[in-house]
Amino acid sequence: MSAGSHQTALNIRWPKPHQLPGRIVHWVLCLLVLFVFLLPIWSMIATVFSGAQMRQGQMSLSIRDFTVDNIVQAWQYGVARGFFNSMVVVVIGLALQMTVSTLAAYALARKRFRGAAIVTVLILATMMMPAEVISLPLYLVLGQIPAPTESGSLLNSFGGLILPIVGWAMPIYIMTGFMKEIPKELEESAQIDGAGDLRVFFQVVLPLCRPALGTCAIFGFLMIWDQYLLPMLVARTPDMYTLTMIVTSLQSSDGLGTPVRLAAALMLMVPGVVVYLLLQRFFERGLLSGSVKG
Repeated sequence: MSAGSHQTALNIRWPKPHQLPGRIVHWVLCLLVLFVFLLPIWSMIATVFSGAQMRQGQMSLSIRDFTVDNIVQAWQYGVARGFFNSMVVVVIGLALQMTVSTLAAYALARKRFRGAAIVTVLILATMMMPAEVISLPLYLVLGQIPAPTESGSLLNSFGGLILPIVGWAMPIYIMTGFMKEIPKELEESAQIDGAGDLRVFFQVVLPLCRPALGTCAIFGFLMIWDQYLLPMLVARTPDMYTLTMIVTSLQSSDGLGTPVRLAAALMLMVPGVVVYLLLQRFFERGLLSGSVKG
């Protein structure tokens, strides 16, 4: 039992009388912050699933006449195609990004080569560079790279949407710091048993990096899923638009009601929340081990 609380027979701890005002203020502030953050989200959900007629720009705080018609209508107005394109980009792009990041991190954490410090600094320097700075050079470069499966360049293709996101400094930074904390004795034992570098990497190092992999997967998914500038540069026809572009185009459409536009925004928000909840147990442990210790 702590010195700052009273404990009852039911093992319920109550604050001491002189601590009660501070606890009340603490909980009031927590509830206030929770209210500020959850009210807009709840209002969006209630508006999307309400079948009641609303004026343009009006939102609801309660679900009246429950319906999914707004979801269906948004799905038919291009959200389906945008969702498919975004899923293709995020699945392939995240897989390639994680592969490149883990291999690069293993080389930086375990291999000694001339210029390793310079390479690390250059990789980290890319994190400080705004995406707008490289947008024009990126557009020109993608316009010069021929597409492997069709005539023309990588513009207006999945290759153009995926290739620029494969290399990202943040997962390399996190994975490098995490791998440096793994005892080298584990790898040396595997090498004594005849394991090569790739076998050590896949069978020893990578399984121990699951917390960091979960952290990088969350950051990578959100980075790719929320991309707007890159699709705006690459996608030229509506059939290549990602979900972010579809949602933006629907927001500027006066012919659609507020519930339909909010339904599109809700479908853009849900995948990120689901991925975070699935990988939540890896997030804090991997982030702290990879970035603070490293």
